[in-house]
Formats: sequence, C-alpha cells, structure tokens
Amino acid sequence: QVQFAESGGGSVQAGGYLRLSCEASGWRYSHYCMAWYRQAPGNQREAVAAFDNDNDAYYADGLQGRFTISLDYDKNTLYLEMLNVQVSDTAVYYCAAVEDTWCYPGEFQQAARFTYWGQGTQVTVSS
Repeated sequence: QVQFAESGGGSVQAGGYLRLSCEASGWRYSHYCMAWYRQAPGNQREAVAAFDNDNDAYYADGLQGRFTISLDYDKNTLYLEMLNVQVSDTAVYYCAAVEDTWCYPGEFQQAARFTYWGQGTQVTVSS
C-alpha cells in the first residue's frame, strides 16, 4: 500500500524559509512523476512543482527561483524548499504521485492525473 507522510509545514514570517518533506512508503514503480500541490482557503488545488525520476523538474509560473523541488532516491523522500516565502504562499501543501509516466509541462498541473495523494501539511505565512 502506497502512503505519503508530509512534514515540515508550520508558521513562518514573510521572507522566511521552509522545507517540506514527503516520505513515500510502499512505492514500487520504476518510473513516475511526483509533485507538490497547494490549496488555499476558497481556492482550487493548484500545482506548485513536479519532479520525475528522469530528473526533470517543472514549476508553476512565477515560482521557480523561490521554490526548489528535489527527490532523495535513497530516502524515498520528495522535498520542496521555499525561499522568501510570501503571505500568498499560505495554503495546505500536498504531495502527489502518478506511476508509469514522466512529468510533462502543462500535464503536471492537471490534478486528476495523479493517483496518490498525501494528507497535506499546513503552511502559514504572516506579514
């Protein structure tokens, strides 16, 4: 059974730093796309970034440069580093994955493509 355990969320002041982690267990697929999504109150869930095991990374418009996605294969853990966080980054952050495919520009922003989801971790940024 595939399970994701997200951690690293919390409260931080604008301009600060956070690193989110998503540890996967029970994952047996040979190639895949993993992603971070977020959902702010009253908003739809939106893609933040994606990473596949062909080492390709993709970012939603405007986030590359502040956010960095990476994958530790030995630890089966997906990370999202968030620099210079802003109040608009406040949301619940979810990790997601889809098996037997790579990530593709545009497609990683379609939440329905992802098979597995974590429970989410809250990020709150104050001014």
